[in-house]
Amino acid sequence: MTILVCPLSKVAALVASHAPERIVSLLDPDFTFPETGPAYAGKHLRLRLHDAHVAAPGQVLPGMEHVRELLAFVGKWDRSAPILVHCRAGIGRSTATAFITACLHNPHAAEREIALALRRASPLARPNETLIKLADAALDRRDRMYRAITETGHNLSWSEVELALRSDGEGRAFEMPSAF
Repeated sequence: MTILVCPLSKVAALVASHAPERIVSLLDPDFTFPETGPAYAGKHLRLRLHDAHVAAPGQVLPGMEHVRELLAFVGKWDRSAPILVHCRAGIGRSTATAFITACLHNPHAAEREIALALRRASPLARPNETLIKLADAALDRRDRMYRAITETGHNLSWSEVELALRSDGEGRAFEMPSAF
């Protein structure tokens, strides 16, 4: 099965077309989560945090409590259907979560191989490094996850990413493998 990643605006369409087994939403605290209906009761994780890397007034940084909840939730994914991960734009929090999910489900795979698969699926991915660092520690990957993401990055500045985005400022929906 695959890991589906998208911006908030594409969630309903992907739920309708792919019937994912589980959904992970990572949105700013003041955003409204998409309604996914009774079929996803207990199968839709909603995390409220900003796509932030450093503490700033009014920002909710990703924390270890978010990562523990995320790992417990995606750890229950049995891969009978895709898992859908989204954030507002489909670029930072969601791509980090897709990478984390693939690493969790492939404990013996090389993190770099997983990172390269993410980069092939979404060249504009800018995985939230704070989420990656925290998951790396929680999974005892000894900085291999963080190094894989930073070493495979395309060194695009945010301004270059913004120029390459769709006119609405969102990334494109994509899927990546879940087995390595």
